[in-house]
Amino acid sequence: MKLETRKLALSGVLIALGVVLSPYHIPIGAAKCFPWQHLINVISAILLGPVYAVINAIVISTLRNIFAMGTLLAFPGSIFGALFAGLIFKRFANTYLAALGEVIGTGIIGAIIACPVGILFMGRQAAIFGLVIPFIISSFAGAVIAVLLFELTALKKLVIKKKVSIQ
Repeated sequence: MKLETRKLALSGVLIALGVVLSPYHIPIGAAKCFPWQHLINVISAILLGPVYAVINAIVISTLRNIFAMGTLLAFPGSIFGALFAGLIFKRFANTYLAALGEVIGTGIIGAIIACPVGILFMGRQAAIFGLVIPFIISSFAGAVIAVLLFELTALKKLVIKKKVSIQ
């Protein structure tokens, strides 16, 4: 099977997982944490690269909105998290740094960009840093789960195999 076909197939599975898992949350104190998009972003970034990671994030966010399981705020957070995770992994080939890229991309950049999106398209007023803490918590949880999955399962072997077969 061609590499592109494998990437498309894996992409489809990750998108399906991202949509199916999206209603489930992890309670953290009084807050609800929805880490699944971030988990998928890190996995996509590592296994598929930045382009597929961003496309997966866009498709998952779109489907979540179509099925009324998300808001427009899903777009800036997921896109920038996937982009940063993918670019950082491409440069350094380190799962921990990819996870950090997800947190920075979603938790800081995506949260800041989400403020005007909320104001312009959703009619919600938000302080510029009002979304940073919730976005960081959620992206950090998803990134940690992704790193644990890579460290504790056979996914790490796929990454090692990928480095050898693609390069």
